[in-house]
Amino acid sequence: MTKETFLEKMADILDAEEEISFDTELSGLEEWDSLSIVSYIAMANASCGMKVDVKKVREAVTIGDLYDLLQ
Repeated sequence: MTKETFLEKMADILDAEEEISFDTELSGLEEWDSLSIVSYIAMANASCGMKVDVKKVREAVTIGDLYDLLQ
């Protein structure tokens, strides 16, 4: 998955009003909640065929960290 595609998918998941980037901190996004985490995991499974560790998702600090989990 390209970085651009990933950012588009994350923007959809977060339904964020502001623009997000790989440096965006998840703790600063009120939209990053348990539902978003489940949506991210579902997207990873559907788009990349990967099962990501929920613990690692919760430990992610930035959008870039989430992208790195899919690599």
